[in-house]
Amino acid sequence: MREKGVYSVQAVVKAIDLLESLAQGGENPSISVLEKKLGLSHNKVFRLLATLEDKGLVERNKVDNTYALGLQAFEMAQHILKSDNLIKMAHPIMLELARKLDEAVYFTVANNDEVLFLDMVDSFQQIKTADLVGKRFPFFTNAAGKVIRSVTSINLFGKAAKKSGIENPEMLERELEEIRRKGVAVDFNGLGDGICSVAVVIRDYAGKVVGALTLLAPSFRMLQDRLDNVVIPCMLEGAEALSMKFGYTRAYA
Repeated sequence: MREKGVYSVQAVVKAIDLLESLAQGGENPSISVLEKKLGLSHNKVFRLLATLEDKGLVERNKVDNTYALGLQAFEMAQHILKSDNLIKMAHPIMLELARKLDEAVYFTVANNDEVLFLDMVDSFQQIKTADLVGKRFPFFTNAAGKVIRSVTSINLFGKAAKKSGIENPEMLERELEEIRRKGVAVDFNGLGDGICSVAVVIRDYAGKVVGALTLLAPSFRMLQDRLDNVVIPCMLEGAEALSMKFGYTRAYA
């Protein structure tokens, strides 16, 4: 185990110290105040502030030359809190599904043009798929991406398909329409040879997609009869239960 600070990059450490100073509240500090607080030269503080300002993490008041946290810093904090809250709310239902089906269950979210695997509850099976927590995959290569994109507007779908270099967008659009109708996506080999993924979308109180519950298992355990009669009904039930935790209520005709 390495000692704390052995590989620290001092510029990064000082930038974090500066952000922490700005996050403490009170009056917005000037460069001279930050110099004294951080024990740095005027030139170093100026360069740190300029860099963070370029990234939107810091904003300068041009009237009195004071500094405050920028909009990007607040957006980053919101994303972190949101991700943490999503995991806390999703994990108990993921655990229930993983134990009931004895397969790995993930919580996945959209991240730009990719799907990010945020959290997992593993199975007790001896033969498992690789751990994908923290991994990203293009939308249309897997069930999670497809089920999320299936409820995306047509305009956004067209742009995403074009950007992903899809050879036959019409066929993919028909597939997504089928997924939208059924509420579930099933994919074989998209995440690797011999891997089956089953994904169902999660919505919030406004009907907005917040992510997808995604089951991963070796393909040989995902026979059609088990998929149709056990796995898919359980995943849909879990998705509805989790969506309700986010305040979603299905509209009945």
